[in-house]
Amino acid sequence: MQATEKIIDDKIQGKALVTENKAGNTKKLFIESYGCQMNMNDSEIVASILDKEGYNTTQILEEADLVLVNTCSIREKAETSVRKRLQKYNAVKKVNPKMKVGVLGCMAERLKEKFLEEEKIVDLVVGPDAYKDLPNLLSEVSEGRNAVNVILSKDETYGDISPVRLNTNGVTAFVSITRGCDNMCTFCVVPFTRGRERSRDPKSILEEIGSMVAQNFKEITLLGQNVDSFLWFGGGLKKDFKKATEMAQATAVGFAELLDMCATKFPKTRFRFSTSNPQDMSLDVIHVMAKHRNICKYLHLPVQSGSNAMLKAMNRQHTREEYMTLVDNIFEIIPEMSLSQDMIVGFCGETEEDHQDTLDLMKYVKYDFGFMFTYSERPGTLAGNKMDDDVPHEIKKRRLQEIIDLQQEHALYRTQQHLGKIEEFLIEGTSKKNPNEWKGRNTQNTVAVFPKGDYKLGEFVMLKVEDCTSATLKGSVIGYSDNN
Repeated sequence: MQATEKIIDDKIQGKALVTENKAGNTKKLFIESYGCQMNMNDSEIVASILDKEGYNTTQILEEADLVLVNTCSIREKAETSVRKRLQKYNAVKKVNPKMKVGVLGCMAERLKEKFLEEEKIVDLVVGPDAYKDLPNLLSEVSEGRNAVNVILSKDETYGDISPVRLNTNGVTAFVSITRGCDNMCTFCVVPFTRGRERSRDPKSILEEIGSMVAQNFKEITLLGQNVDSFLWFGGGLKKDFKKATEMAQATAVGFAELLDMCATKFPKTRFRFSTSNPQDMSLDVIHVMAKHRNICKYLHLPVQSGSNAMLKAMNRQHTREEYMTLVDNIFEIIPEMSLSQDMIVGFCGETEEDHQDTLDLMKYVKYDFGFMFTYSERPGTLAGNKMDDDVPHEIKKRRLQEIIDLQQEHALYRTQQHLGKIEEFLIEGTSKKNPNEWKGRNTQNTVAVFPKGDYKLGEFVMLKVEDCTSATLKGSVIGYSDNN
């Protein structure tokens, strides 16, 4: 249970981000991110914008001239964590009254002026599509005025911003390819806090990846609320594609084509992507994954529930049968594929039969990893406005534990499939538990720890897997991979 719970916590915990100091910059920026990888990537965009305004990042809160918290609204726990951090900032600001504090991201868009009214500590509130306006907003603050910009954009993708890589291990990096979401799941705030779907120009994506490769990054993760919805036809919202010219439609680039471009142009770079939505997942993407060795054989494929009644209530646009058929097709094309899930426990009206349907689906798929949560009502969503959060907390808690226990069983089953095999791993850093061991991941996203020997960070090695837990493989290196 502990390993799975840690995975859950990692999705929402705050991370103070820092990069190397730039000569000539005299101001200090402390930026902390909560939530998904998209938020972490957004913080890198913000750091790049503020770098040009004379800010270097710092991990020391007390010395900061500007403190920014990049927020998440996906769960109540994330919002609660942010409010507690604001209290900490308030205590520091009493000692350093010149320090300015800003709230960025999804909470900023959702709560807007409430932050200025309720949290007197906050000087500026900036939504996910307004980061380029930060210099103007900071000017407003310097003149003694509170500043707010939470306007959602139809075309902002930050494709022209080269992110400053924060807290990087120098091996893996994230590249955002889409923003927003059109799916309108009834439990989710993302369409309201990040706006409608739009995609980045493939040229700018390839240029950013090229920059990362030149800096010796070995693995790139393509990010989006829904990467499978990537569709470039010259710019604008995806929903307007049908209004585009015949030429624009004929020359449009979808996600399968983009993925193929990336893997072909950078054959020595590993690629991952997240997050996928089942109703938008094309088997063309799976065939591209099968075609290229350097596209990792791992999919995060959120299902949220195994019950058709719950899927309909959640407006998930797929049935359990359609999801199971998709999984069957994926494994037929790539038998070694690793799958992970998101699961919401105790959604509005969930019965014991619905819960059993979820357990049954999990037994069918046997996911490698899982991110599991009890449902928490999010204000502004359709479920929050029109559905009763009627499953008692104790029942939610019991069902969640049953799902966690089953996922742990399946995770162990999946790691055991690697025993005795020789597999390629990318060295990503030092093991948290043993400074004499490296940690790395294979193509299926499974972590292994192994003696360091003479091997170095960022190298691809061949590992013989000799032991495992439900979360980690253990083994010994037998040599270098031919991918170095």
